[in-house]
Amino acid sequence: MVESPPALNPTAPGPADATRHRWEWHIHANEAAMSAAAAARLADEVRGRRNALVCLATGSTPTHTYERLVARARTEPEVFAQARWMKLDEWGGLAMDDPASCEHYLRRLILAPLAVPAERYFGWESPPADPEAECRRVAAWLAVHGPIDVQVLGLGENGHLGFNEPAAQLQAKPHVARLSPVSLGHSMLGPSRGRAAYGLTLGMDDILGARRIMLLVTGERKARQLRRLATGEISSEFPASLLWRHRAVSVFCDAAAAALLPAESLRPFTPLEGQAP
Repeated sequence: MVESPPALNPTAPGPADATRHRWEWHIHANEAAMSAAAAARLADEVRGRRNALVCLATGSTPTHTYERLVARARTEPEVFAQARWMKLDEWGGLAMDDPASCEHYLRRLILAPLAVPAERYFGWESPPADPEAECRRVAAWLAVHGPIDVQVLGLGENGHLGFNEPAAQLQAKPHVARLSPVSLGHSMLGPSRGRAAYGLTLGMDDILGARRIMLLVTGERKARQLRRLATGEISSEFPASLLWRHRAVSVFCDAAAAALLPAESLRPFTPLEGQAP
């Protein structure tokens, strides 16, 4: 295991008391519409800061967003000519070219289609000879080249962000994570030729240090977790809830994921798309 960085013990008020936060909630009819809107927003963020550092989550949820982003980039390549890209996490123990690796995913969907040169991409190496040293390498790079301008996230079925899994304490900086049964059962691992032994991930301080956070949520199976995020208290046992410590979060979700959201719980914040305040 890595040397433990300062752990996070959240004590801030939960969403019910966090009216000072101006979150954006964008609810769309289906995944295709959500993905198109998220891609447009991500392109706008890069357009506003041409050398933006964009940290990318992987998995099924952001796939169509990335595909639409690439389509946009092909029509206006000058917007993305200086953008920098970073990998949020990786399956520790898988080879970099394993079809289930986060590296393979990003190279297929973003890096190869955009012909991103090596100097504008940074990510975890797996399997590292020394996981602790790899965490220090990532932390050192981010200290020099950060902060993250746009952090793209998905919402784990147990509330995890990256491989920041539910726990009594959450790690602040890049670290080795013990994978939960939920993570080990992720569909992304289906085609793997190896075995994921642990997770490598940025910590919560790295994520919350981003200038803008985009949280993408799709599907009925994420509805309960999205409701919990909108209405529950901040708890390290639900890592996504720590996003309430950030003032610039944009939630993009489809109607299925938003099905259990009570409108009254969101009224203090930015109105839902298509709804009155």
